[in-house]
Amino acid sequence: MIRTVIWFIYFWISLILLIPSMFKVKYLENRGRIEEKDQLSDKIAKRWADRLLRLSGCEVEVEGEENVPKDRNVLFVSNHQGNFDIPVLVKHLEKPKGFIAKKEMEKFPMISGWMKAINCVFMDRDNPRESIRAIKEGTLKLKEGYSLVLFPEGTRSKDGKLREFKAGGLRLATKSKVDIVPITINGTKNIMRRDSMIIRPAKVKIIVSPPIKTDDYDGDTKELSEVIHNIISKNLHD
Repeated sequence: MIRTVIWFIYFWISLILLIPSMFKVKYLENRGRIEEKDQLSDKIAKRWADRLLRLSGCEVEVEGEENVPKDRNVLFVSNHQGNFDIPVLVKHLEKPKGFIAKKEMEKFPMISGWMKAINCVFMDRDNPRESIRAIKEGTLKLKEGYSLVLFPEGTRSKDGKLREFKAGGLRLATKSKVDIVPITINGTKNIMRRDSMIIRPAKVKIIVSPPIKTDDYDGDTKELSEVIHNIISKNLHD
């Protein structure tokens, strides 16, 4: 319980202490110094995620980091086990990246401000028109050279088991012609269980699978979805 209290105290106080850094990020953005803004935002996000993970007591192992292309941007497609998936991926995947996030996250100014700074895209999955808008925005970011993370299950798994994928989000990759890198996360469900706010130490493993070229699927997101689902499912069972 003490660990949980300390974690949440740090979470909110750190966001307040980062307000001056947010002003600097905005200053760089307004001056058109986008590369500097992106580098600073990624550096701060990684440092913040690292401290959150340390306070949680979790241990993270990464397998297959060499499968992340260093010379081009990609769409990471990952399963979604828990709230800690985002800090785990921010910290332990070296390539800078934004996330396709739930629209509800935009309601928290201090959090959403940093999410926008690292090029996250907010999607309302219950609103078809808004979903199309988010896919267009995400596709544009991918074409501009940014990498993104998609959780095609749409929400966290209740029991850690892999849920059915919603193939529509994969249009981000087929429309922008970027490679997809499947990501398997196992163990984050044990840090903060879906029915609890208590934070517990846990061992987490990330498996980075080899990139998939979307050109090979000729825009068929259903088949592409099945291929990625099978890769992640196999990694979870292995």
